[in-house]
Amino acid sequence: MGRLKLRGSDLRKMGYPQGKVIGLAINIVGKAYKRNSLKEKLDLLKSILEKPEEYLENEILGRIAEALITPKVKNMEIPLKLESESYPVFGSEQIEEGARKQMDVAMRLPVTIAGALMPDAHQGYGLPIGGVLATENSVIPFGVGVDIGCRMCLSIYQMPENYINRHTNILRKYLSDNTVFGAGNGFDKPMDDAILERKEFSEISVVKGLKDKAYKQIGSSGSGNHFVEFGEIEILDKSNELDLPVGKYVGVLSHSGSRGLGATIAKHYTDLAISLCHLPREAKHLAWLDLDKEEGMEYWLAMNLAGDYASACHHQIHKRLGKALGEKPLAVVENHHNFAWKEMLNGKEVIVHRKGATPAQKDVLGIIPGSMTAPGFLVRGKGNEDAINSASHGAGRQMSRRQARESITRSELKKVLKANQIDLIGGGLDEAPIAYKDINKVMSIQKNLVDVIGKFTPRVVRMDGD
Repeated sequence: MGRLKLRGSDLRKMGYPQGKVIGLAINIVGKAYKRNSLKEKLDLLKSILEKPEEYLENEILGRIAEALITPKVKNMEIPLKLESESYPVFGSEQIEEGARKQMDVAMRLPVTIAGALMPDAHQGYGLPIGGVLATENSVIPFGVGVDIGCRMCLSIYQMPENYINRHTNILRKYLSDNTVFGAGNGFDKPMDDAILERKEFSEISVVKGLKDKAYKQIGSSGSGNHFVEFGEIEILDKSNELDLPVGKYVGVLSHSGSRGLGATIAKHYTDLAISLCHLPREAKHLAWLDLDKEEGMEYWLAMNLAGDYASACHHQIHKRLGKALGEKPLAVVENHHNFAWKEMLNGKEVIVHRKGATPAQKDVLGIIPGSMTAPGFLVRGKGNEDAINSASHGAGRQMSRRQARESITRSELKKVLKANQIDLIGGGLDEAPIAYKDINKVMSIQKNLVDVIGKFTPRVVRMDGD
């Protein structure tokens, strides 16, 4: 017997617009015509799509027709503000024009309240990487980014001096045995996690089919600039919140996000936002969802699920490596840097998008990495409201991935790694240290945003690749 149930893909191929009308049509026709063949259902839906006005008075199908006949005012292009609102730029001399232009457009959105550009900023899609944007009661899926909840996590261990130097080979093995990298990849035997029992997996339509993928990929890392590494963490501030004496420790530092789960959520809701929020061409990828409407509330729940899933992935990475070391960490610090939060700004609740930016509220700890050879920093936020309580999320790229692959050789990368005593597993030329800005310069620019309480020096690094 052939398939009887309608699928969203059937309607999209037919020409039904992305949005609530697809679910509405599947529900109504699926129930009222459940004994009809799939072809009959599809023919009926095609007829409604072609001439919805003829079905407006139909008691059963009228709601579908009504949803298709969208008032023209709803399809009108939403105008941007004539002038870009002013915003602070930290380290303007090293930020490319493309990032500035993208931020200028974001500051002309009618929902924008405030914005800021971090010193590691560079051009991305929609909101630039390193862009921070506060909006009113609205969330921009592309302002969060494709890798929802991408984050840093640092575990600090009390280990003997020179432990890394004396155990480099075994640390390489720990990384090889306990981490998995790359798009679509996951563990053969994943660990269970409470995150997989979250109700969103059964209540949000776009998430329902992603639970198996989320299970397979939990505890793994993506490609690009994602990494897991052993290194030396030096605590510099004796009054640190971790209650650790000043000195040197062994650290495990990871950078990754929400894997296929987050990417699928991001694509679905970005497409939905673009279909509902008609903006001029230059602002197309800044389409937003209203948080007092079903689509916005649903994205908010899905986004938070993806963020919590990213955190669970890091916890599993660190749990596996801690077990391999046979040690328990003295302290763990972590933070998102591709996310949206409800926060207060100048006495008003706003939605703060940090697309490649570190939360830096007063006394909040975070991690700002460098590159595979450059140091990372354990920082304490200063709560600078001009920066919307934010800081950079790294050094920032000064070369595109393509430029790096075309201009850097493998032998040049090997020389840099040897000079910096870095043992690298994987890693492409697009991630070579020269492709990034000087992290020390970036940190000097944001002294008014964060205090440095610790410095992490990478030693054994694993990234995607052979």
